[in-house]
Amino acid sequence: MSTYVVGDIQGCYDELQRLLEKVRFDPAADELWCPGDLVNRGGKSLKTLRLLHSLGDRFTATIGNHDIYLLRENWKYPDAGCPNRELDKIFRAPDREDLIGWVQHMPLAHFSEQHGVLMVHAGVIPQWTRQDTLDHAAEIEKKLRSAKAGKFFIKMNKNWVRRWDDRRTGWRRRRLISNILTRLRFCDRNGKILGSASGPPGSARKPYKPWFKHKNRKTRDTTILFGHWAALGLYAKKNVICLDSGCVWGGKLTALRLEDRKFFQVTGKKRYLARHPGIRAANVRDLFMPAEIPDHVRDDVN
Repeated sequence: MSTYVVGDIQGCYDELQRLLEKVRFDPAADELWCPGDLVNRGGKSLKTLRLLHSLGDRFTATIGNHDIYLLRENWKYPDAGCPNRELDKIFRAPDREDLIGWVQHMPLAHFSEQHGVLMVHAGVIPQWTRQDTLDHAAEIEKKLRSAKAGKFFIKMNKNWVRRWDDRRTGWRRRRLISNILTRLRFCDRNGKILGSASGPPGSARKPYKPWFKHKNRKTRDTTILFGHWAALGLYAKKNVICLDSGCVWGGKLTALRLEDRKFFQVTGKKRYLARHPGIRAANVRDLFMPAEIPDHVRDDVN
């Protein structure tokens, strides 16, 4: 049995199928994980959800910002008619209720004792331990799954609270937890988020750094799997692995086999989006294999 972790799929169904064929994925024996953003932008979100849902307990995912967007739009358009046509296909589908309920019950953080890894969509601020991350994620999961989920979506649209303070309560606290787990890229050493930045690691103003670069980070001894950051691309360094290699931006879809830390990739069938606001290089494909990946890892990418 093997466990494969696939980066942000975002409705790129054809690329997902090719990647599963490449690794010879066996749904009867293997497991598939994803750190979120299952839907939106790739054109085939409904087929993607149906495929992943069909895997049953062989599939594990954490919720990403685009998945929260899916849930919010589902709440806003109970009778379909969503202006996002890709998502509206889901809302018009006969299995809409099953698919949405399934996404709604996904966690925001997942820890595997077997593999010794923590999976989130975006990141973890320096002040949080592994257990803090799981506990704070559970606060949001409870609201997402409740009858008052609509209030959650309304409150999430308010202005960002940017600095973490464990004494904070109510919706300001929940909004910040949600943004950390599903939108974080840059923060300062005190856990203050730079909310609007989506560029490569060196593009943020001081004192902001990529969340995993802070020396005071309490999760340094935990391997963290995440996505969300196409301008960072495939990144594998000690205890930090980003699997968003920008498939919807004309990059690649990446899978990591946890048992031997081997990577597999397929090239995106097309560039579904014209450009990424944080990507300015002419050759998009070159962005998704940074020099910081160790040679022994680089050699394993197929």
